[in-house]
Amino acid sequence: MIQLNNVTKTVRSGTEDLTILDDVSFGIPAGQFVAVTGASGSGKSTLLGLIAGLDAPSSGNIVVDGDDVTAMNEDTLARIRSQKIGFVFQSFELLPRQTALRNVELPLVYAGIKSAERQERALEMLRLVGLDKRARHRPNELSSGERQRVAIARALVTRPALLLADEPTGNLDSRTGQEILELFDRLHQGGNTIILVTHDPEVGKRAARTVRVKDGRVESDTANARRPQD
Repeated sequence: MIQLNNVTKTVRSGTEDLTILDDVSFGIPAGQFVAVTGASGSGKSTLLGLIAGLDAPSSGNIVVDGDDVTAMNEDTLARIRSQKIGFVFQSFELLPRQTALRNVELPLVYAGIKSAERQERALEMLRLVGLDKRARHRPNELSSGERQRVAIARALVTRPALLLADEPTGNLDSRTGQEILELFDRLHQGGNTIILVTHDPEVGKRAARTVRVKDGRVESDTANARRPQD
């Protein structure tokens, strides 16, 4: 599903080059739930952005679902992202004046899907995350956990091969965070490939596998033998 080969990312800082990621290589098979953990500044969010094709590595290459995203132009990358990748952000990134239904529909608008099908698919995803009865509410009428569920529904509405989540529980209280993690568990059990970035090792244990990043390098890559929900 995903293969990173000798990926390095450097940025210019003043008169020096700062290495964010340093010769990172690992693969993720289809259907796996992987947590990428590490302290703030370790490079984990940069890694997620590179997998998504939102940025390009300085060297090395990344293959996502058979496509080398490092060899694509921006138009092709945009198409791959819209068709194969769903995003969940810590800050939800919902349009405040639009209903939950309209927020979930939005990727389908960009994809040129007709209105009737958009609404049907958006309602299906809201039903999946338990929010179909809140479809006509705007974000300020929803709790933080409900807003994150809307964001997850929006990420899934294009039926992507890969779901990327950057600190999805970071702005949530512990109880609501557990509810969101239980939703990720169900999505994984349904066959979704998930990469979850988190600074919290306990959140990382929810995944089947943990890749720990430190100072831009993979420090460890381990299977989680006993997961909290088992």
